[in-house]
Amino acid sequence: MENNTGKFQVAHFAFETGEHQNKAVIWISFPYQQNLIHHLKRYTKARWSATHKKWYVPDVAFYRTLFGLELKYYGNSALAAIHPVNRNALDRYIGQLQLKGYSPNTIRTYVTEFSQLLKTLKSFPVNDLTAEKLRSYFLYCINELKLSENIIHSRMNAVKFYFEQVLHQEKLFLEIPRPKKPSTLPKAISTRDIKKMLDTIENSKHTLLLKLCYGMGLRVSEIVNLKITDIDSKRMQVLVSQGKGKKDRYVNLPESILNELRAYYAAYQPKEFLFEGRYGNQYSVRSVQAVFKNAMKKARINKKVGIHSLRHSYATHLIEQGTDIRFVQELLGHKDI
Repeated sequence: MENNTGKFQVAHFAFETGEHQNKAVIWISFPYQQNLIHHLKRYTKARWSATHKKWYVPDVAFYRTLFGLELKYYGNSALAAIHPVNRNALDRYIGQLQLKGYSPNTIRTYVTEFSQLLKTLKSFPVNDLTAEKLRSYFLYCINELKLSENIIHSRMNAVKFYFEQVLHQEKLFLEIPRPKKPSTLPKAISTRDIKKMLDTIENSKHTLLLKLCYGMGLRVSEIVNLKITDIDSKRMQVLVSQGKGKKDRYVNLPESILNELRAYYAAYQPKEFLFEGRYGNQYSVRSVQAVFKNAMKKARINKKVGIHSLRHSYATHLIEQGTDIRFVQELLGHKDI
């Protein structure tokens, strides 16, 4: 399956961020020419604002990347909550994450967690924090905010990165213990329940989403990152590009899904990503999670699991059918068996 769309010609357009109907948007300006309008519609799902007399798209990572704009890792409201004394620290923090080659999703997570510390500090400079003050902050997160062990670990990693990688204070965290993470087994769904769940979905796009998640054992971040050019229907393989740990791998495309995939492509005509949102941007992780949650609810499957359980189920069912565990490890892209 190929998509010969060439490349978006950024030079012909001017971009400006702003708001429209209380939502963050990117305004697009260009000389009035039919070929430029056609070009814009070919690559985006831009809309025309009669009020502003301009074209616009939502201010999301997909369009910022397409237009060559700097990725946005925090909103105006989040920045306003951080005292000016610590805003330079936040900029340095983002810059160091980018230099280290962290993925946009990881940067966004780290920035969110680090920002929580900066908001709590108010006018106190983050660079003046001692190990004792940091210890008190994490106790506050545990005792007052009642955060889970997983979130505490995530926040500790984010804060640790600033002090060790930006300020080069490697020893500051030596005396701060980490809470033990709960040790739980991955939860799988039976093949019967998966079929039951898929049968409740009426939207063909949503059905295909979940079938590919399960049928190829993909992470939710991997399914939304799939591009049309990643699918090789002749070899019946799909390239999972830059998965967790920035590793590429190939997975098998199930033959049972091929006809549905072709029908979906003909009906929805995605431009770059296999699954695209309302405005042509990359389908969001939250939307995929909502599809799974609604399908589970409709099927009346009362298991407290998320969409990642489809990946666990894929691995579990392969092993139950006698597939070599090392082969399963390769398919999943796991470093450790």
